Amino acid sequence: MKKLIIINGPNLNLLGTREPEIYGSLSFTEFLEEIKGKYPQADLDYYQSNVEGELINKLQEVGFSYDGIILNAAAYTHTSVGIGDAINAIKTPVVEVHISNTFSREEFRHTSYVSPNAKGVILGFGLQSYELAIQSFL
Repeated sequence: MKKLIIINGPNLNLLGTREPEIYGSLSFTEFLEEIKGKYPQADLDYYQSNVEGELINKLQEVGFSYDGIILNAAAYTHTSVGIGDAINAIKTPVVEVHISNTFSREEFRHTSYVSPNAKGVILGFGLQSYELAIQSFL
């Protein structure tokens, strides 16, 4: 069994209510229960924080003992050198995930400090982006 963790960054705790035209109407808790049922071969943990340092702490905590990290750093993707450095410093592979196609949004969202250190990037497939990331580890 693969030990995986989904780590979500700022404002993703509002999924289901935040801009449903972009992010859908399903809460992440509801979605997580769905995917746990779909992928019983994955021991799937979840963590969310709106605080950059807490995300870095979690990456460091799990970055040597898990089989994979699925990271949606949200807005920190485009601003956090620290998160990029943390990914570079750990051993566990990271797949960068975004619900929306960041390249179809504002120009500042076209830069990622996560991508250079990630195993891969999946974006623009809604919540299915997380499922594709899980499949990449299985």
